[in-house]
Amino acid sequence: MTLDVVPVDLGARSYEVRIGPGLIDAAGAQVRPFLRRRKVAVVTDETVAALHLQRLLDSFAAEGIEATALALPAGESTKGWPDFARTTEWLLEQKIERRDLVIAFGGGVIGDLAGFAAAVLRRGVRFVQIPTTLLAQVDSSVGGKTGINTAQGKNLVGAFHQPTLVLADIDVLASLPDRDFLAGYGEVVKYGLLGDAAFFEWLEAHAPRIAQDASLRQYAVRRSVEMKAGIVSRDETEEGERALLNLGHTFCHALEKATGYSERLLHGEGVAIGCALAFELSQRLGLCAQEAPSRVRAHLRAMGTKVDLKDIAGDLPDVDVLLAMMAQDKKVVDGQLRFILARGIGDAFVATDVPTEAVKALLAEALAARG
Repeated sequence: MTLDVVPVDLGARSYEVRIGPGLIDAAGAQVRPFLRRRKVAVVTDETVAALHLQRLLDSFAAEGIEATALALPAGESTKGWPDFARTTEWLLEQKIERRDLVIAFGGGVIGDLAGFAAAVLRRGVRFVQIPTTLLAQVDSSVGGKTGINTAQGKNLVGAFHQPTLVLADIDVLASLPDRDFLAGYGEVVKYGLLGDAAFFEWLEAHAPRIAQDASLRQYAVRRSVEMKAGIVSRDETEEGERALLNLGHTFCHALEKATGYSERLLHGEGVAIGCALAFELSQRLGLCAQEAPSRVRAHLRAMGTKVDLKDIAGDLPDVDVLLAMMAQDKKVVDGQLRFILARGIGDAFVATDVPTEAVKALLAEALAARG
């Protein structure tokens, strides 16, 4: 397979997303042209470190690049103030300067946290994303959103800080547990649902085989990145079109908070449930045909990912608490909650006038179905 290169066009802050096999082993050669001195600091998690860190360090050593590494605990709970402070202090101890590079080597948690640390370190140090999960490769590593979670909600503290380069090694996806791979698929299917009906049709035909077929996997990653790169290039700081990337996320973020950002619900699983709910809400409001939410649910079920609230283990809060959690979301503007709704598959839009009662009724029914 050849290397796919997707540009993210942001003027002086433009960069490339390189997608293909073997990029971890080639990372030293890929990164070296961006270094003013041969020094990098790698931030990763313990799971990724055990599987892949030595290969990455060897690739830097082969190019004469000095590399140190910090391995944080794996999981969403790492993405908070304590490990953010630990990471920033560690980078200072490594004497990382503006001319060096921070390497974010892991999934979305590591990319967001290390990217935010790079954004505030010395008022802005460059960083490279080497995403190791499907979710991070198709979504969180591209676009410059960095940040951490707080007691008030998800990603409420952060910065826009674009990477210098993104290296998406599709080989590393083969080592993902099935659940993590499927969780990442929630973000892949989102792109077809929000703006590319033909891509959704391709996924219906081919997605059940992408975990086993590297060429299908590479196409799914590339097409997702192409769509995100195009949107980010046109709307870097989410003033308009970029909000479409939040399809499913208003529901998702409330459900993640309700489950304590725990293993009960992975982010991509929440996105899949959120997309199904967003299409159901759209149909109830008369915006799309009844077949659209049915088709979305059928495909997600065929893939084996979570689809409904009843797929979440353990207790969930009542409707009013979930609505209050949604009201804390970043997508609230002038006190008004924005939903991404759809006129059909591949035709999403931002809605600010969604009746609260309609959302409440939808959630009430979904909670009741849990039994």
